[in-house]
Amino acid sequence: MGRGRQKAKATRQARDMKYFSPATDLSALERELGGTHHSGGASPQHAKDTYDSDYEDRYGDYDDDEDDKRRIG
Repeated sequence: MGRGRQKAKATRQARDMKYFSPATDLSALERELGGTHHSGGASPQHAKDTYDSDYEDRYGDYDDDEDDKRRIG
């Protein structure tokens, strides 16, 4: 296929995608955006606490709380 035909096809496909309006399931969108999720997994805060405690156990001895500023020079 020549460049002209290829460009015309790409333009036609882009136009079709731009103006294509699929049927939207508004109830599914409302459920998704409603904030109620049924993931069954741990809450993000619980996951963060577990993550932090793992690293605290592993690298807690290296933590220097007295000197929080970097030294330059």
